[in-house]
Amino acid sequence: MTTKVIHEANLAEVNQLGDNSAEFVIRPLFHGYGNTLGNSIRRVLLSSIKGAAITAFSIDGVSHEYTAVPGIREDVVDIMLNLKNIRLKSHSDEPVEATLEIKGSNTDAESAVLAKDIKLPADVELGNPDQIICHIDDPNYVLKMNFVIENGRGYWSIEDSSENRLHSDMIALDAVFSPVLRVRFNVENTRVGQDTNLQQLTIAVTTDGTITPQEAFEEANAILVNQYTALAGGTTVESAPAPGVETETEDSGLNLPIEELGLSARTANALVNNNIKTVRDLVALSEIDLKDLKGFGQKALDEVKDKLTELL
Repeated sequence: MTTKVIHEANLAEVNQLGDNSAEFVIRPLFHGYGNTLGNSIRRVLLSSIKGAAITAFSIDGVSHEYTAVPGIREDVVDIMLNLKNIRLKSHSDEPVEATLEIKGSNTDAESAVLAKDIKLPADVELGNPDQIICHIDDPNYVLKMNFVIENGRGYWSIEDSSENRLHSDMIALDAVFSPVLRVRFNVENTRVGQDTNLQQLTIAVTTDGTITPQEAFEEANAILVNQYTALAGGTTVESAPAPGVETETEDSGLNLPIEELGLSARTANALVNNNIKTVRDLVALSEIDLKDLKGFGQKALDEVKDKLTELL
């Protein structure tokens, strides 16, 4: 069957794989569009989804990152690495500040300082409260820290953070803002009726918990739509619904299984054996296509034509 227009993509399934992981199945796709869409969606998911991160911090008594902190097991560089792993979601468009003040434990020889110990403003959410910041090994030491949290997309180098930091006496951090941790995609061949020149795209998305996979997936596609719309100018291209996908104006009877059409057993079996499973699959075929089906003769053709006349 010759396709005259590039039909629209169809999100056929969304499968939840875990708390922060989901799989999106797009089918059927115009031939070759599995990799075209898969690559572009994956790149935007990994590079351009809005997120929040700590971009600068300070520790009382510490003037630069290349030093040790008396009373803390880790040096400042180790603390920086731990801070970069804290997952945040900020509802503010402006940089926000947070603080931490905690004293060593008198009962434990070494007490862990966790992300949940940070006093966050109301418009900031924490994704991984048990992320370790450092360990206090002196029960009399009081750790005091200040943080700057900002929204962004992609990656900020430490030079970017230094140029834009609110407080010059703070230590700048390079930041990965993306809340998307992993994206995988797979392309397979699929068919609708006798049209075998179609593809299925499966995209698996894992986030850090500050955003759902569905939200990330939709934001990535919205970004792509904005980019391509700006480049298209006033040009439009004719499109059609994806084959086999019902639209609001379509007759729901097209989804009726062949077995429920009231055909003779021989005719129904011939259609099903040729992967014609619904009325929609059937009406997509021309009379010549039907005659070419294995085990399908003129008598079966006449029976099908009569039945479709009754139904449609």
